[in-house]
Amino acid sequence: MSIAQRAEPDSRASLLASAQRLRAAVASRILGQERVLDEILMAILAGGHALLVGVPGLAKTLLIRSVAEAMRLEFRRIQFTPDLVPADITGTELLEEDPTTGHRAFRFVKGPVFGNIILADEINRTPPRTQAALLEAMQEHKVTAAGQTLSLPEPFFVLATQNPIEQEGTYPLPEAQLDRFLFDVRIGYPSAADEVSVLRATTGLEEQPIAPVLDGAEALGLQRLTRALPAAEPLLKYAASLVRATRPDEPGVPDIVKRYVRWGAGPRGGQSLVLGAKAHALISGRPVTRPDDVKRVAHPVLRHRVLLNYAAETDGVTLEHVIDAVLGAVRPPEGGIPL
Repeated sequence: MSIAQRAEPDSRASLLASAQRLRAAVASRILGQERVLDEILMAILAGGHALLVGVPGLAKTLLIRSVAEAMRLEFRRIQFTPDLVPADITGTELLEEDPTTGHRAFRFVKGPVFGNIILADEINRTPPRTQAALLEAMQEHKVTAAGQTLSLPEPFFVLATQNPIEQEGTYPLPEAQLDRFLFDVRIGYPSAADEVSVLRATTGLEEQPIAPVLDGAEALGLQRLTRALPAAEPLLKYAASLVRATRPDEPGVPDIVKRYVRWGAGPRGGQSLVLGAKAHALISGRPVTRPDDVKRVAHPVLRHRVLLNYAAETDGVTLEHVIDAVLGAVRPPEGGIPL
């Protein structure tokens, strides 16, 4: 065995320990949202973006800021408003004049998208042309501006928030942009005990800052480790079967899909299921991916990739009902998964 091979387990253990420290650091400030925190961390480990949907006052912005604070990465916040234009995100050219020579030249000033962790706060409050300015950045990690294609710093995450109850003056995200998000994370109200803990923690002395526990190199290492995690052929077929079962034109899909689904998830949904499952296995401390990992991420992966029809709205059928039916109809691999 080579020295590099002997060092690999130690490096892997060190990265996993860093991920656990990151989770513990953020959990010390955010109370009662363990499921949401895990989904955000899974998105980061998988190298994807996350959309956080919840009513005001559920600490969506604080959660994202706390994650950024616990990482030695450049954090940028973009507050989306109706008057925001694409240049406010990507950057703009300024005409500068040298006071000594009088020579004039254009200089490109980078916008707030040139960061590692981007908080897109209330992303549905800005017009589509500005929302679309994030598309290339989210997919390609690049920005085309001033006639040049500029690479964004790595790692790069977009964590966006959205208010689901106040729709006046908002612009719903198009399906093409929704599909760029690895997870659609839903934040609910805390339990009674957690709410009391929140009141106790937030109405006393000022909170102490979170000490950074993870840097950019470690974040990239965790992303590589996530992708390197094995996923056996039966698990890949299981993920593909789940995605295909959301399409109403496919044979043998559940009746609820045929009756209430207009469009099902595309191939990117299957990719997200596998990557999300690998990330869940990693934060669970397991070296292999299991069908339970796929089930765990099915809701955040599929809920923004399945489009219901009008009949579903009139009959009170939700996306959660459809995904639960798909999970019940598609049987996971049995007898263990060979590697």
